Amino acid sequence: MASKDADSSRSRWSDLAFGLVTLGLGLWLIVRPLASLSALVLAIAAGMVVAGASRLSDSDRPLPARVSGWLWIAVGAVLLALPELTVRGLVALVGSYLVIDGLADIWAGGWGSTDQRFAAFVGGTATVVFGVLALTWPDITVLVIAVVFAMRLIVVGFAQVFGAIRRRRAKEAGSGRLRRWMSTAGAVTALAVAALLAVVSSRLNDGAPVVDWFYATPDAMPSQPGELLRIEEFERGIPDDAEAWRILYTTTRDEGQPAVASAIVVAPARREGARNVIAWAHGTTGIDESCAPSILEGTFATGAFFSVGEVIDEGWVLVATDYVGLGTEGPHPYLIGEGEARSVLDSVRAARQIDELELAEGTVVWGHSQGGHAALWTGVIAPDYAPDVDLIGVAALAPASDLIGLIDGLPRVTGGSIFAAYTVSAYAAAFDEVAFADYVVPGGRVTVERIARRCLAEPSVLTSVLSAVTLDFSVFEPDLTGGELSARLAANIPLFTPEVPILLAQGAVDSLVRPELQDRYVAGLCESGGQVDYRKYDGLGHVPLVEADSPLIPELVEWTRARLSGEPAVSTC
Repeated sequence: MASKDADSSRSRWSDLAFGLVTLGLGLWLIVRPLASLSALVLAIAAGMVVAGASRLSDSDRPLPARVSGWLWIAVGAVLLALPELTVRGLVALVGSYLVIDGLADIWAGGWGSTDQRFAAFVGGTATVVFGVLALTWPDITVLVIAVVFAMRLIVVGFAQVFGAIRRRRAKEAGSGRLRRWMSTAGAVTALAVAALLAVVSSRLNDGAPVVDWFYATPDAMPSQPGELLRIEEFERGIPDDAEAWRILYTTTRDEGQPAVASAIVVAPARREGARNVIAWAHGTTGIDESCAPSILEGTFATGAFFSVGEVIDEGWVLVATDYVGLGTEGPHPYLIGEGEARSVLDSVRAARQIDELELAEGTVVWGHSQGGHAALWTGVIAPDYAPDVDLIGVAALAPASDLIGLIDGLPRVTGGSIFAAYTVSAYAAAFDEVAFADYVVPGGRVTVERIARRCLAEPSVLTSVLSAVTLDFSVFEPDLTGGELSARLAANIPLFTPEVPILLAQGAVDSLVRPELQDRYVAGLCESGGQVDYRKYDGLGHVPLVEADSPLIPELVEWTRARLSGEPAVSTC
């Protein structure tokens, strides 16, 4: 009898130790931001080995539980042997394991009482759901794997700890009932969490924007850029005193390759005489075809344009390009200057062909962030590419001017890896010499690819944000601006002698496009002999600079009015 009591005591202590370690690993995985993919692999491997050993420590467990224990250890050993496992491999291994382990739990429930069978069925079902989510979630990331596996470790660890604390001799029936009740409660909680994750997955997927027929490239397409191909009325987000259309038009890619792009044209409802044009170049919305502002909800806000009412109040016509590759067939030339600028200029040419409009020759380009980069490049190429577009001013608002400095600073920006994913993916698609694999670590390639497919305004971008916060820049190679990418970024900095007046506005506390980079860029424009009106705004960050209540907006309207009326420009150089 004494020997049996001693064995029971040792079993309780070993269960307690294994349970605490398993529970601790689960909590660590779910609450601690992971430093890298390798750290996640090692944490999951350790959790599997410890949890498997805990299941084998009790010789009284039924056969399915012992089989499950050996499975935990085997999969953990495989992970330890493959520390450089890719995200895709980790997803497949862990997801498959969870499905099999959940089925094993359901099988093990057949050896117990009615309430034990119920708890085993519910808990096993939860584990299967976790596994299926890991394998099928359309936007699977490292973070999802960490969460679903951490939940499994927490459930197993808690059950082990509670069982060790409450284990008594068989005659203490009350404790046995309490243990079974707690086991059932834990299983139900796990299933509830699994169901919640399934609902979240469905909601995120349902909110993805969809490209419709309007953006399809026509079978017969003119080679001349700026030709209007398709037009239809547009109503979403349009002021009451305005009317609008979305248009499809021809443009060109590098080396003169014909392409199509889309735009929104907004005009005052009452028009007498020719109207001047404000060509708007929007900020970053994403690089996937579905990320066109004309497709996304909140058409203008998604590209950080909050002043459509001011444009209409002045009697101007707004022509807002989506850029080639957003809405239309990609790739999108993200932060690739000439490709963005051609879309801007050709949208103005196409808008002139709308029967309901009479447009004056005068055109002023406004652009923010990515769009500020596009606006500056519009000033670079307009004299040669589109001399028929009478460009009389460029307003670049927090423009992405110094691309190398911008990318170098992204590791210090919350969520900066999202913009890095867009940049690396876009440049790799545009330039053969820029290899995606040279700038993304092997284990992070799937993560970066999936981030690059999401739009900033769609619900699933939450997954990108969580991935960015969790993994930060560990998915990228240390020298992100080295090699061929550095050369191409440098070539896309808009260094030129402006032939038209430039208004360049900058928020003094902008953490994305940093003021010191803008100061240096403006100094270069001034040295080249350009006319630059450089204005900085205290207390304003990147997006607040262009929000409706920003002091910039009335100044921007006044500056534009002066350009259109032919007044001489003021330079701060």
